[in-house]
Amino acid sequence: MTTFNWQFDAAHSEIGFIVKHMMFAKVRGSFGEWTGEFQFDELEPANNLATATIDVSTITTGNDQRDEHLRSADFFDVATYPELRFVSSAWEASEHGYRVTGDLTIRDITRPVTLQVTHNGSATDPWGNTRMSLSVVGQLNRKEFGLTWNQALEAGGVLVGDEVKLELDVQAIRAEQVVTSAA
Repeated sequence: MTTFNWQFDAAHSEIGFIVKHMMFAKVRGSFGEWTGEFQFDELEPANNLATATIDVSTITTGNDQRDEHLRSADFFDVATYPELRFVSSAWEASEHGYRVTGDLTIRDITRPVTLQVTHNGSATDPWGNTRMSLSVVGQLNRKEFGLTWNQALEAGGVLVGDEVKLELDVQAIRAEQVVTSAA
């Protein structure tokens, strides 16, 4: 079996999230700049490893005023904590692909998260590169990462939900072969 290094292709990928607004509406957002890589062995998922670093200043929700508030000390405090980081610690096969556990760091607070990863396939692009597509979903509680700002609503409830849904659609380009074994 063979393990390969892959580089995430941010230009053909999206790291997105969804948060409840005013208890009933959804706000979607994404990050525009990030880097990452992973080692992938489809037959032996325990050998897999993934890392990603996200430039928090590139957050966008389609509303400039909201984006500036998210960059402020009330939320991500980009001036002090410019990056989010993820490092996987375990991969295991699951019904729909892989369950990936890892450490997510936001505002210098590191917590474990579990993501569901689906391998959508691989192909060779017109320039001879081998590409892979992955879909990733997960959920986290923003308060566990120090993102506690909120505002009470007159009718009850709060302005910003605590649960954040993660939705990633990523492409990666195979960089090099790492290990080859006869097994």
